[in-house]
Amino acid sequence: MGCVRSPVQVWYPRQIMLKKEKPEWDEYFMIIAVVVKKRADCLRRQVGAILIKDFRILATGYNGTPRGIRNCLKGGCRRCLMRHQGKLKSGEREDECICLHAEQNAVLQAAYLGVPTAGATLYCTSNPCPSCAKMLINAGIVKVICRVDRPEDKIGLELLRQAKIKVVIFNKSLS
Repeated sequence: MGCVRSPVQVWYPRQIMLKKEKPEWDEYFMIIAVVVKKRADCLRRQVGAILIKDFRILATGYNGTPRGIRNCLKGGCRRCLMRHQGKLKSGEREDECICLHAEQNAVLQAAYLGVPTAGATLYCTSNPCPSCAKMLINAGIVKVICRVDRPEDKIGLELLRQAKIKVVIFNKSLS
């Protein structure tokens, strides 16, 4: 019997690196935040957020109703449904909305799991609203990397900067 050559080719790390490069850390974590936002149950928009410390994921969050409450896609939030049906304008009756923002859910998930957030970085697919910015400040977040998809709402970003939290606007196209 003769030797049979295996069709499997051995790849060495140098050859792999020449073929495809790793994403930079900010791109890597923003890609994960984009995947997280796909879990959002909001009728109007999907937002994802992740908390990172020492290049490790502490917690993730996406916008939607609280744990155990019927989600927006199933009629859980009447305010979101009325907004989706065009019965309310943007910003109207927001106090009636029962949904949580992605940033809130990320911080709350960390708290639920007993994971400290002090010194962490938040990656978010949207710019934080003023309420989320205040929460991030008091949660000890030191850096926020976000996309700006609501340019009319800059107050949250201004609050973060006033609190000496480093804000980085992520404009890079994700592959």
